[in-house]
Amino acid sequence: MNPKLTEWNGRRVWLVGASSGIGAALARALAAHGARLALSARRLEALQALGIDGALLLPCNVLDAEALAAARARLVAAWGGVDLVVYLAGDYEPMSAEGFDAARAERIVAVNFTGALRLAGAVLGDLQPGGGIAFVASVAGYRGLPKALAYGPGKAALIHFAECLHLDLAPRGIGVWAINPGFVATRLTAKNDFAMPAMLSPEQAAEAIVDGFRSGAFEIHFPKRFTSVLKLLSKLPYGLYFRLIRRITGGDHAS
Repeated sequence: MNPKLTEWNGRRVWLVGASSGIGAALARALAAHGARLALSARRLEALQALGIDGALLLPCNVLDAEALAAARARLVAAWGGVDLVVYLAGDYEPMSAEGFDAARAERIVAVNFTGALRLAGAVLGDLQPGGGIAFVASVAGYRGLPKALAYGPGKAALIHFAECLHLDLAPRGIGVWAINPGFVATRLTAKNDFAMPAMLSPEQAAEAIVDGFRSGAFEIHFPKRFTSVLKLLSKLPYGLYFRLIRRITGGDHAS
């Protein structure tokens, strides 16, 4: 369904949200595979700390459309174009109805979804056959989960956006990927106070993403021993799904 990305040497890749976690690990993995990298995050010093030789550093805030457009202009001026854009920026805070904070929820949704829209708006005209755009969402976007009242909806919207975009771009040979990790050990998952099964390191997640790009599939999800169970649960009728999720999570835990 998507181009199969098997050769990275010289491929021009823009990673947005690259300063830590999966983004930083993916930057190092792709650099090791020979990709030409442009790296974005809010703080220049965080990008510099990655120590990736030759990387084009484009600090910007994903919620600032003008800053994204300026970063894109710098990239095109330096490279003449881009082959693959990956949105990795994300925010998370466990949240449920008790103690719901609408302002904080809006901020989380903005980083997880609105920023991706703004990035797409900046680069869609640059995407060419054989390349494309990828969005890191989450298995929390499959169905509702406890404590995911702010996080899950933005990730669900991001998956839906990627699906719609794929329908538009795939006939032109331009790839659109939805990347749905399970639990990955990052500063965000460190906020959880419950057991997280099948936890991966950021480096393992990055290699799973690289492997997924080789397949040409629309969705890249991992680790499959965990994500496949959630995919199966997501197909159930609501009554059965709600009962099983409450039983599995104890009623108040989220992915």
